[in-house]
Amino acid sequence: MKILIFISLFVLTLNAKTITPNEVYAQTVLIAQHIESLLKHYEIPYNTKKLKKETAIFTKLKPRNAWQNAYEILVKINVLRGEYGLPRIEPIGMEPVEHLNPDMVYEMTQRILVEIKIFEVRQNIVVPHFKVKKFKYKTPLDVYNNFSYISALFDKLNGSELSPSYVFASTMRIYNDITLILHHLKIRDNTVPSKKLKSATPNDSLNVALQVLNKIKKLQSMAGIQTIDSSVFKKKNAKPSDVYTVTGLILAELQPIKAYIGLIHSVTPPPLRFENKIPADIEQLMGWNLKRISLIRSLNKR
Repeated sequence: MKILIFISLFVLTLNAKTITPNEVYAQTVLIAQHIESLLKHYEIPYNTKKLKKETAIFTKLKPRNAWQNAYEILVKINVLRGEYGLPRIEPIGMEPVEHLNPDMVYEMTQRILVEIKIFEVRQNIVVPHFKVKKFKYKTPLDVYNNFSYISALFDKLNGSELSPSYVFASTMRIYNDITLILHHLKIRDNTVPSKKLKSATPNDSLNVALQVLNKIKKLQSMAGIQTIDSSVFKKKNAKPSDVYTVTGLILAELQPIKAYIGLIHSVTPPPLRFENKIPADIEQLMGWNLKRISLIRSLNKR
């Protein structure tokens, strides 16, 4: 009986479809076409060439980063729903894995497409039939960049970028993940947040967030986890949306660490709703995250 079960599982594994970055990219193009169609429906101007130039980055990224960028789009779909009087939905979470593959990013594209189609139906919008195109030689970075373009399209559709309150909520998700890691490693946390810097700007928050990423990179190196180059995300005149992007990078990079130490069922809690947060709140909380992650000297339990 056990042999039959093993054979059945083996056959199912062989039959499982492996999804490539080319196929994932094709779905992001489909998503972009839907959002461009909505922008035309609402007569909202946008410049494709300009937006793609502004959002594109050039570095080496992993599918886990593209997955997190897709999560950001689901958050912005919530903003869109709120603008049109529709109830909020909960963005999907996922158990941590050390190596996230393109299949999981593909799944996110399908969730995004479903939510967009629901919105189109609820608003009684007739959308053209878009044919899925075929692509070659696409990479996780291409997927990430197209998600960034889609995210910028959503900002046009929503009438604004994500506010500091959304950035604070994402920063709080980082706090929660670090709490899980510290508890699991039995590391005592006696840190306290620094005094709030009332004059803090998004630049200050971004700089601290990049320091957090550097700490994570060192921990990943200890565990033999492939790291990413986050230097391209440094900005001279950062906006809250730039900080939000880096909070997404941090969350994505924490997941393989969680998986490595055994927190394979610890899904990052969804973002809570906050109001009236300012850059000073974000800089203070991100600074506290930096203090707390700096307590980790080893990824082995004490």
